[in-house]
Amino acid sequence: MSTRPIRLARLARLTGGGRGGPANGAFDRRLLAPMMLGSILNPVNSSIISVSLVPIGAAFGAPPSRTAWLISALYLATAIGQPVVGRLIDLFGPRRLFLAGTALTGIAGVVGSLAPGLGVLIAARVLLGFGTCAGYPAAMYLIRSEARRTGQQSPAGVLAGLAVATQTIAVVGPSLGGLLIGLGGWRATLAVNIPLAAAGLVLGATRLPRTAPPPPAASADGPRRAARLDLPGMVLFAVPLVSLLLFLMNPDAGHAWLLAPVAAVGGAFVWRELRAPEPFIDVRVLGGNRPLLTTYARALLAYVVSYAFLYGYTQWMEEGRGLSASQAGLAQLPLFATAIVVSSVTGRRRGLRAKFLVGAGGQVVACALLLILHSGTSVWLLAGVAVVFGVPQGLNSLALQNAVFHQADPERMGSSAGLLRTFGYLGAIVASAASGVVFGQRADTVGLHHLAWFLLAVAVLYLAVTVADRSLGRLEPASPPGGSAPAAGDDGRGAR
Repeated sequence: MSTRPIRLARLARLTGGGRGGPANGAFDRRLLAPMMLGSILNPVNSSIISVSLVPIGAAFGAPPSRTAWLISALYLATAIGQPVVGRLIDLFGPRRLFLAGTALTGIAGVVGSLAPGLGVLIAARVLLGFGTCAGYPAAMYLIRSEARRTGQQSPAGVLAGLAVATQTIAVVGPSLGGLLIGLGGWRATLAVNIPLAAAGLVLGATRLPRTAPPPPAASADGPRRAARLDLPGMVLFAVPLVSLLLFLMNPDAGHAWLLAPVAAVGGAFVWRELRAPEPFIDVRVLGGNRPLLTTYARALLAYVVSYAFLYGYTQWMEEGRGLSASQAGLAQLPLFATAIVVSSVTGRRRGLRAKFLVGAGGQVVACALLLILHSGTSVWLLAGVAVVFGVPQGLNSLALQNAVFHQADPERMGSSAGLLRTFGYLGAIVASAASGVVFGQRADTVGLHHLAWFLLAVAVLYLAVTVADRSLGRLEPASPPGGSAPAAGDDGRGAR
């Protein structure tokens, strides 16, 4: 008897079925390509600019204090947009939000590559921030929805692959940026979004499922009503967040007034969300989920170190060590390769707490190594420092993502994933502000050492928070290898 039908059936199970859809009980692997591509758009754009700041400043005659807005503009847009777009995905599904965001990313690539001045370039980075908001929340939503559809755990490598495609892949940004600048100048670092967006539109249109409108929700008085957006809650969320981010970008007494809206409007936001029938962020549930709140705080601390290395260290390599933009990008390649290997090898293993502990300890060691660098440091030692930083980069991004996946309310997976990015970008803003304070007009070695002491303190705090977090140990027994999705019926929130 021919074995060909058996082989075809096995292939159908592995690939998620034929053209008609995935086999019952199988993760639809056709979703992987749009998930991964959509998820990398934001981290690549957040890091590719690191080697472009010096040539852009030279092109427009702008000092570092002005080109820093190219970093902050994307972070402002993304920190606000990620949870907002994530909530829209929770309500309406990922397809329309993914396609709209990807189209906006392509438009931003066109505007940025043709920008006649720094102001237009900053506007393009704002568009990029909003346009790239949908990819990561959409991916987390799809993983959770596939677990619910199949009634089974997601494949062990899916979350690990997503971690590689998100925060870990950000490390390739400087190397890619250096290559693009060498080939076509700094404008090529914006133009690269055009083909990426085109590919995302094709993959999203052909592979993402169409989602029916959300079912009506039961109200307290009995009648059922259609799910609706909490627009006032979104506005009240955005105002204090923008004020906080603007203060963190200029943390001095002259800008202390920005903290007033943080307290006042932030209090109004909490009051509103406690009374809203369908809140944008369910602060009552979130406030009772201390493990998830601790994970968000841990993300902030981890990404202060990660992004300070990405931006501050890269600027020092160009100005303090004397490398070109292309050479500085290539010097970051060992970090990228190490992070990819670490995420890939550890992604299928149990031990969420162990990942956090090793990642936290690795950051402490890496920050200490920055203290021995100077203007004459060999390229080989620079590569060695990048390798050491790659270990916590791979572990932290994977562990943080898996923790949110298991600790968050499954019905709010999109917005919870967006909040993870928001806290990560709060850390990035702190890192950017710290780099600006210690470097001043030039990224010299003295400034690098001051930055290293600050980062060392943050890394030690991150390690202390991780050691004290007992909820991680309670979460592990319920987690399958690699942080796979829990079976249908599991609330996916882990220990409280």
